[in-house]
Parts: sequence; C-alpha cells; structure tokens
Amino acid sequence: MVFTRRPAAVLTAIVAACAMAISLTACTTDANSQDTADDRTTVTSSAPGVVAMFTPSDGITLNQQTPLNKWAKLTPNLTKALTSAGFKKGDISHTTSDSLDKQSRAIQDYVVNHLSGSNTTDDAGIVISPDNITLLVAPVVEADASTRQYGDYVSQELSTADTAEGSDSTDSSDSSDSSNSSDSSDSSTGSDSTDDSSSDASKTTGDSKNAAQAEAVDRLVSSLKLAKESGMHVVLMGNSIKGYKPDAFVRFSDAQAIGKLQAEKIVSKLELSKASKDNPKYIEVLMPYTAVDESGEASDSTFAQEAFRGIWQVLGAYYQKGVVESPSGTLNGNSTEDDWQSVAYDASKEGSTAKVLDARLAKAEEHASPTRIDGIIAMNDYIASEVVTELDDLGYTGSAADINPQITISGIVGNITGKKDLSRSDVPDPIKSPEKDDSADSTDSADTQDDSTATDKTDKTKDSQWPLVTGYGAYVSNIPSIVNGKQWMTGIEDRQTLAENIAEACALLNKGQTLTSMSSVRNTEVGGKKKVPTISGPLLAVSASNLKVTLIDPGYISLADAGL
Repeated sequence: MVFTRRPAAVLTAIVAACAMAISLTACTTDANSQDTADDRTTVTSSAPGVVAMFTPSDGITLNQQTPLNKWAKLTPNLTKALTSAGFKKGDISHTTSDSLDKQSRAIQDYVVNHLSGSNTTDDAGIVISPDNITLLVAPVVEADASTRQYGDYVSQELSTADTAEGSDSTDSSDSSDSSNSSDSSDSSTGSDSTDDSSSDASKTTGDSKNAAQAEAVDRLVSSLKLAKESGMHVVLMGNSIKGYKPDAFVRFSDAQAIGKLQAEKIVSKLELSKASKDNPKYIEVLMPYTAVDESGEASDSTFAQEAFRGIWQVLGAYYQKGVVESPSGTLNGNSTEDDWQSVAYDASKEGSTAKVLDARLAKAEEHASPTRIDGIIAMNDYIASEVVTELDDLGYTGSAADINPQITISGIVGNITGKKDLSRSDVPDPIKSPEKDDSADSTDSADTQDDSTATDKTDKTKDSQWPLVTGYGAYVSNIPSIVNGKQWMTGIEDRQTLAENIAEACALLNKGQTLTSMSSVRNTEVGGKKKVPTISGPLLAVSASNLKVTLIDPGYISLADAGL
C-alpha cells in the first residue's frame, strides 16, 4: 500500500515543485518588469535611465566674436559622456529656451507629462519610472553686454525676492523721476505731459517685465519641486535658484575665479615674489562693466565687484609692499578690494577701452618713449583684443614671447604643430632698475657717456616692450593673437572633464546612489541651502605654450582656428 502510494506522492511533489518554480518565475518577472495592458515594462533599477537637458539658447557676443564657453559647445560633450556612461541616445533629450518663461513652461510640461503617463516610454516601449529620470537644468538668466563677453557659463543666481526688490526700486526711482519731471515742468511748458506719459510707459513696462520674471521663477521652482517629490532627480548647472536645493549643482566659472586666475598667472609669469621697490613691476587692471542696461536702468555691478575682489586677493599684497605699481595711479598701496570703481569703466560705449588705456598709459612728454607697462589684466578676450590694437597704436613692440628669450614665435608654432617641446628659463631682471642704480661709478668720462647712451637706449626698449595681456573666454578670433604672443593668456572651462563628471553623477542618481564616491564633488552652499553636492573643476589657463594640449588635442579648436 505504501509502495503504491509512493509514485503518487512523488508526482504530487513534482507538480508542487513546478508550481513553485512558475510562481517564483512570475515573482521575479514582476520584480524586474511590471506588465501593463499594452505589454510595456518598467525600466529596471540597473538601467541608466533617462536624462533631460534644459539649457539657455546661446547668447550673442559683440561683433559676433564667440567664446568657446557656450552651451552649444557643452551639450555635445554632455551627450557623448552620457552615452559613454551607458545611457541610450534615445533616452537623452535636449531643450533650449531663449527666456526663463519658455524654459519654465518646457520643464513644467515635461514633468507633468511624465507623471500623468502621457509620455513615459522610450522607443523600446519601456516605461520610465520617475526615479530613473534626471533633469539637467541650466536656468536662463539675463546677462548684460559686458557679462556675456565671458561666455554662457558664468554663475548667477535667480531669486523671486530680488525681482520683487527690483520692482520696488523701480517704483521708487520712477516716482522720483516723475517728481523731478513735475518740478522741472514749472519752468517749461508743453513737455510735462510728454514726460509723464513716457515715465508711465516706462514704469508699466518695468512692472510687467518684473512680474513676468517673478512668475517664471515661481513656475520653474514649482516644477522642479514637483519633479523631486515624484522621485526625479534635479541637477542645476551654472545658475542657482535662491531658496531651492537641488540634488546636485554644477559650478562653472564665477567672477571671482576669473579675476583670480588672471592675477595668479601674472604673478607667476612676472615672478613678483622676486620684485623689489627699486625695480617694481607695472600692472594695469581694466574692469569693464555695463553701467546702464537696455531699458535705461542702472545695471547690477556685482560681477565687476566680485571680479576685482578675486584680483585684489592675489595682487593686493604686492601693491601694498610697493613691488607693483599702477602707471596711472588708479591702484596703490592704500587700495582695498572695495575699490573696484577706480579701475572700472563703461565698456558698452564704442572705443571706450582704447580711450581708457590711452589715458592710463599717457606719455610724460609728446616725444617721450611709451610708458612702461609689464602686464594688463583685460578680464575677457573681447577687451583683450581691443587692448592689443591700442598697444600697437601706442608704439609698443614685440610680444609676450620676448619676456622669455628662449621662446620664439617659430618655437611656439613648432610646439603647437607637434614638432618640438618648449623649454622655458627665468627672465633676467635686475633688482634695481637702471635709472635707480647708482652703485656703478666710472672715472672715465667718455666711457660714462657711452654707458649712459647705451643705458638710455635700453630704457627706451624696456619702456616700449610689449606687456603681458590676459583675457578669458578663449575666443576663436583671438587664438592667432595668443599664438603670436600679442595676447599672453586666456581661460576656459574644462568642458570634457565637467561633462564626464556630470554624466557619472546622472548615472549614480538614477541608480539611487549618492555622489560621495566622486572625487570632483564636495558639499557647498547653493542658493542659500547648505550641504549641496557640488561638481566643480579648476579653470584652464591657456597660453601659446600649452595651447595644443588644452585646445587643439581635445578638439575644441582646429589648427586653422589657430591661424596655422
């Protein structure tokens, strides 16, 4: 009896085992892919997921001179880095907007559509879960003409509160203008109604613009908060939003970093640590800014102030020691980091840079040699190009290559084209300048006269020697000037490295992991919020000696762009 039951028991056990296997298989399938009515499946947690990029449309710089720090240049690097990190091209989208209003609406539509299920699948029919989506957002901010000259990545901050304050300030200003107009109308007839209508129109336009901006900021913040609450990840690039905390922030260049970079390179190249009061170096700082915006209102001078602060943190000590002087006297040992206005000028006026430089380097006498100048911090490549033109008109000769006798233009070209490496050596520079050196005492009058003549020629040559000219933005139109030594250096973001770091962060976030494993990430304060994982990297200083490695080899520019 027992024997006859064993086959039945065995069969029963087999059937049960099969049932369990089928059940487990079903459970496994359910865990990895959720079936839907139209046979779609949810993307698994091991897949990279989706990245949606939202960037501003590229701005236009004066005279169509274009810096390499443009959003249109970064997004291809980002797409390439994302695909290398495992993302499918079909899962990477990019939307550009020329205003914050349009961008906020585009982001709002994207988030709502994905959460409502109307746009939740990729080309393969895979349902995209919110926690597998990362939004890369570079908020659109308005930049004045001078700020645009540094490129698109200069970090700024959006704030509804600031917009409201601007509105109040506008109201007060308009009220004051209206009052002044009313007072002046007492002594003139026929103009009061025109002035009043113009003031009212300006006030209405300003109020409407501020209200639209505030509404766009609120819409953007609400959309990003909704995205995060649903499980999506938000990474802000370049521009922060006051009071909003993203999952991560990508910090590009800011005004202080741009100023500091140029000052540090000047210090290194001129070896200011070896300079003395008896033979100081002569440096001028040009701080371009836009005094009045397109609507006629006073522009925000924060960028200029921060840029000068970065410069002064480096050069201030040398001015105070007396080993660096300003030929124009705009800066001295008593200057502070708050004295930015002493070197600032309205760059929006045509020919303003040439006029300012001409005044600062004015000759003591009509037929005297040019005023000695060792370095000019021009802040950006647009200003640097104007400086180069004016220096030539003022009679300065040579190039930055002359500061190091072992480096010639042919040597620079050879290095760029890959024919040979450059070898630098220290620049011989006496502790005392010739005109201040009284240690030599010759008894031979003829020899003394000959020495004096030779010294005079040396002094004139020294005075007219081409100075170091710095800039920022790596304008393609300026690259030939860097090659021939007329502009000594420029600066640029390390786009490829930043793109790779951003892609890595997106992959980690979509997998539900933190960014603590990334060496390029550290916690900083962003938009008033503390401990925000921030991706950043050092700016690249580009000169003729490393132009091949920094710009040509990575594919940022071609040999033709460099004039070769």
